[in-house]
Amino acid sequence: MSLPENTTVLIVGAGPAGLTAALSLAHHGCHDFVIVDAMVKGQNTSRAMIIHSATVEALVSIDAADGFLSQAIKGKGIRITSRNSQIFEAKFDPLKNYSAHPYALYMPQIITELVLEQKLRSLGVRVQRPHKVVEMKQNEKNSRITDVSFEDGQVIRARYVIGADGARSIIRTIAGIGFSDPEGPNLANNAMTQMFVADVTFDREPVGPLTLEGHLNGTVFSGNFFMLVPLGNRYNAELTKDGKPTTKSIFRVGCGISSKNGEPPHAPQKEYIQDLINTYGPACITSDPTLNPTPVKVDQVVWSSRFRTHSAIADRTFTRLGAAIFLVGDAAHIHSPFGGQGMNLAIRDGIFLADAVAKHIQTSAGNPNVDDTILQEIADVRHARALEIIGYSKTLLKLGSLTYDSYTWWMPCSRAFIRDLILRMLGKLNFVQSRVAWGLSGLGRR
Repeated sequence: MSLPENTTVLIVGAGPAGLTAALSLAHHGCHDFVIVDAMVKGQNTSRAMIIHSATVEALVSIDAADGFLSQAIKGKGIRITSRNSQIFEAKFDPLKNYSAHPYALYMPQIITELVLEQKLRSLGVRVQRPHKVVEMKQNEKNSRITDVSFEDGQVIRARYVIGADGARSIIRTIAGIGFSDPEGPNLANNAMTQMFVADVTFDREPVGPLTLEGHLNGTVFSGNFFMLVPLGNRYNAELTKDGKPTTKSIFRVGCGISSKNGEPPHAPQKEYIQDLINTYGPACITSDPTLNPTPVKVDQVVWSSRFRTHSAIADRTFTRLGAAIFLVGDAAHIHSPFGGQGMNLAIRDGIFLADAVAKHIQTSAGNPNVDDTILQEIADVRHARALEIIGYSKTLLKLGSLTYDSYTWWMPCSRAFIRDLILRMLGKLNFVQSRVAWGLSGLGRR
């Protein structure tokens, strides 16, 4: 499909960050933009699945929340358990003192992107596919414009470029922006370096409190953490559209993989997942009759993947190469999936940055020589938020990675035992539950 020769704003990447940036631009009165993506169609992968309270508020602010509120599972809270008993529960209900949306929304990323793209289409905007950026350079006639070249030979001249093209961002690379862990390389070899994540069904319906919709469940094991989120069957049509249909309930499962256990498969299959469930998962979904009186086995792997738990952040998220160049979402920062913050930060990046871009466009209409103060300010704020989230997710990763090995010969208890004891004791206090829910919600670091 042919692209326009000129646009005010070019958005590269149609994941959650790019789509919400487009919706935010439209909401704030900027309609001269183009959004492109290198993929022929949106990826049919589940990936991220939690939308926290602060992100719901941000979506409401641009009139883009209705599809989520009508389709998503409203999460009541999170549970931390051993394989057989509950250690701690943090309910989201106390957030009602701070937000009109005191919950998290559980929805696979493929549905999130469908909802966002449908909203964009309702405004008369379509994602242009497949168009892969290969070069950017300053326009020879106008120092405030960038010529963006695509693999098929087309060129767009743009005044603003928003790079929402993922962790391997070509926009970031061309702009010469570095991308590294703010604390330097992590040389530890005993932490969870990767995770596998999958959407699965079981041969028969698992039973027990952890299998009911409404909670994210985390099971701690020595040096590891296992995640279980029941999704029911409301998303089956979308999740299985490229595979075998099913009417069974789908469960999101995930587990840390230590470096000492080797590299996990790129797309883990049934046997690999079953083995990890039996080793680290909650008893209610294992096939081991000594743990589970009603044993179940993985029946179908709807989708699976692996993720690294490392962190990185762009040296800067705003620069100029003629046009104003921005990075949002994974192009600007990546981190451990612990806490479910990545997609939330990306969505808020897109919404808040586009607001600032729209204001800059309006100001420059009356003053072509307006400076970049408003753009630099929002870039600095988003960079600071990303650093906070990286630190937060690293803390959660460390807590989840604690082992039950004795601390020293003179202290015959472990860090993990102390963690569990503190959670069991302090977790009964409403204040502690509220602070955990607040931290996850993003309301303190929008």
